Amino acid sequence: MNYMPEEHALRYEAKPGESRRHQAARALATGAIAVLMLLVGFGSWSHYRRISAAAAVLEERQNTIPAVHTIVVQDELQPSVIELPGSMAAFDSATLHARATGYVSTRNADIGTKVHKGDVLAVIAAPDLDQQLTQAKAQLVQLEAAVRQAQANADLGRVTNQRTSRLVAQGWSSAQQGDTDRLTYDARAAAVIVAQANVAAQQAAVNRLEQLTSFEKITAPFDGEITGRFIDVGSLVTADAASGSPLFSIARTDVLRVQVFVPQTAYFGLKDGDKAKVVVPELVNRTFDGTVARNARALASGTRTLLTEVDVDNGNGELTAGLYCVVHLQLRRLGPIVRLPSQAVIFNKNGLSAAVVADGKVQLRELQLEADNGADVEVRSGLLPGDRVILSPPVNLSNGMQVETL
Repeated sequence: MNYMPEEHALRYEAKPGESRRHQAARALATGAIAVLMLLVGFGSWSHYRRISAAAAVLEERQNTIPAVHTIVVQDELQPSVIELPGSMAAFDSATLHARATGYVSTRNADIGTKVHKGDVLAVIAAPDLDQQLTQAKAQLVQLEAAVRQAQANADLGRVTNQRTSRLVAQGWSSAQQGDTDRLTYDARAAAVIVAQANVAAQQAAVNRLEQLTSFEKITAPFDGEITGRFIDVGSLVTADAASGSPLFSIARTDVLRVQVFVPQTAYFGLKDGDKAKVVVPELVNRTFDGTVARNARALASGTRTLLTEVDVDNGNGELTAGLYCVVHLQLRRLGPIVRLPSQAVIFNKNGLSAAVVADGKVQLRELQLEADNGADVEVRSGLLPGDRVILSPPVNLSNGMQVETL
């Protein structure tokens, strides 16, 4: 029997336990690998299933014909309407100035007074002017008397010249006496002409002063209302042409001019005589009829707008000059247009277009707009009457796509 040390005996006894641990580790590793392979397989299967489902959905989408809502567009035959801000002005207005210097002796009108043509609004006391007229008339009488005197002298000279001419021809008077009487008559006849000219000149002076004295009465030039009073009884007024005193301002408001500035885009569709509607914001649910009466015939170079006036009847006096208003103008169309709802317009990098359904397929048409009204647009080119246009087109819509209309 061989002798074995104790440590060798222990190492030899430990070998069976160590083998069991190795077996357990190998079993655990094998199980982990199996689980990993199972997870990988499950993941691959799930990924494949998702890819298959996506491919099926894509194929289904590609094979599915989308259903769309459409409308049939027609020609727009009604005139277009634009709204423009306007300002009301009196049909006639004037500021009355003094043409006679003096003091106001009578005032018959105040602001707001309704007057008629020819009514006396005020009277100016001008005694100096009255005295000048009296003096001028007296001088006219003197000059008229001078004409009669000159005419009598001329008649005497004519008769004397006739008698002397016969005596000279018969030899009873000298030729010198005949020349003297003839030239005397010519001088007296010329004196008559001078006297008559003096009378005409003086008559013109009298007429001028009579005209000036007529200006002592300030009268209304037309029917209207007094909108401004700048004098009172006792006020001194002057008749200077440059700095004459203003007396009254008057305005005719039975007809009002509504002034609007029409843009160039509406110029060719607007003509004198067209009807218009006028709305004042403060008068709710009220509309006033008007007529395009006149325009400036030239656009302002800075704004490219045309000053246009719309006449509005104001016989009842409900409106007044200076009011702000909104004018609705009807514009005749220069060419056919198609009205299209805004929800049918496609906007992308290529611009504006619309999807038209023809024979069950989509045709994308490029649009040229006449106007954008917000809720709808007016199409100048790109669509034809009778075209069936898709409302709210899908984002994936493409040219030639087959669709089904609802």
